Amino acid sequence: MFKKILIANRGEIAVRVIRACRELGISTIAVYSEVDRASLHVRKADEAYQIGSAPASESYLRADKILDVARRSGAQAIHPGYGFLSENAKFAQACADAGIKFIGPTPKSMEMMGSKTRARQHMEKAGIPFVPGTARGLTSAEEAEEVAERVGYPVMLKAAAGGGGKGMRLVHAGNELRSALASAQSEAQRSFGDSEVYIEKAIVNPRHIEMQILADEHGNTVWLGERECSIQRRHQKVLEEAPSPIVDPEMRRRMGEVAVKVAQAANYTNAGTIEFLLDQQKNFYFLEMNTRLQVEHPVTELTTGLDLVHLQIRIANGEKLPFAQSDVSIRGHAIECRIYAEDPDNNYFPSPGKIDVLLQPSGPGIRRDSGMYEGWTVPMDYDPLLAKLIGYGTDREQAIMRLQRALDEYFVAGIKTNISLFRRILRDSDFRAGKLDTGFLDRMLTKPEADPATSPPEPRIAAIAAAMFAVLDPSNSVTKNGNAPPQLAPQPAASNWKQKGRAEALR
Repeated sequence: MFKKILIANRGEIAVRVIRACRELGISTIAVYSEVDRASLHVRKADEAYQIGSAPASESYLRADKILDVARRSGAQAIHPGYGFLSENAKFAQACADAGIKFIGPTPKSMEMMGSKTRARQHMEKAGIPFVPGTARGLTSAEEAEEVAERVGYPVMLKAAAGGGGKGMRLVHAGNELRSALASAQSEAQRSFGDSEVYIEKAIVNPRHIEMQILADEHGNTVWLGERECSIQRRHQKVLEEAPSPIVDPEMRRRMGEVAVKVAQAANYTNAGTIEFLLDQQKNFYFLEMNTRLQVEHPVTELTTGLDLVHLQIRIANGEKLPFAQSDVSIRGHAIECRIYAEDPDNNYFPSPGKIDVLLQPSGPGIRRDSGMYEGWTVPMDYDPLLAKLIGYGTDREQAIMRLQRALDEYFVAGIKTNISLFRRILRDSDFRAGKLDTGFLDRMLTKPEADPATSPPEPRIAAIAAAMFAVLDPSNSVTKNGNAPPQLAPQPAASNWKQKGRAEALR
């Protein structure tokens, strides 16, 4: 087994990998930018090295600096997490050239599946079903118009090297196509350094479902069940669950077999995810492959009982998968909420700053993968993902109930978060009924908020924490003994011993 692993990432995923390494008896090496000196992953690692200034282009995206730290620290392997260099074939190749194991697929597999057009070409040869459209980048607006007429509007333009909704445009009619194509190509060039754009038929109200696969370096590939990822905002996933409310055992088996076929066609090794679109007739189509560990991997871990990061490391170490497909069973239900530092009341504007008070949920069926702590200052330079809150139960209803209770216990002061959004989603009748598609969140957010007089009361713990935060905040006009200012005197005040006890508990 490896003796030292470098984690080329930050935040909650770096902490997650560090914990897995510690469980396997492996020393961990963190890298950090100037603004991340006090981050949780730096505190938890065995060693930590600064690699540059705040911009990712000067730190977490600098392969040369990361490899230099790996050599100096004696790291035998690098885990890239997700984002940053995790799907960069050149970085994976540079690791191999330096004699350092990249915990992920080979550079060749990554390159094949990293471009959506190249992936579609290979899947076409392998007989994998994918959405009608082009398997190569568009060469002209005239070609785009011809394909759009053939497959029928609406159509979707997508960046070949894209992700996260960048370089993507939905086109409803022919008079919109040329301007949408120019816009998509321009954004793709800015975002990925590659202006290649392809076109496909837009599936109306699709569900976004993905299948987790694992493949060792000895030719064994298995699927580990699906995840429902339809709740999205601006093409970014917000909430994920496993299993999907709509997938039955037969569809799961067929989807899993197709996912394995995709991975084998790419000679893929390690953890990966095959993404599908599901139409209203329950036909599924290959969308793309993510050649890395997914943000939402915890829901698969909870429903299979497997530790995907442990398995990633063991596969990279040359071990065979310790189980066969027949040994994989799906049990229970898990739902994950992505907790972001953003303000839902201000168009989800990022909310960096110091976390003054933090109350985190726990209890039966609750898991937290977090990169934050009380007193930490959230930087404005990176993705605002702070933590993931996962609820697990014997069935979907129990998972929802546990997650609702946990969200009511969650309180963060000093910055804004999207915790309130998840409370609203879990109360929604369509969500409770499993009536989901990629337009769900946009529709839900257009509905009027519930009348305060009839809506559920503010969660007790959050209310207490907010009140105590107000008492402890020196900028507030309260007296030293915690009593309310004169104008609020008619309201009954809590006794001093209770206030004192609560203040101590919040420190």
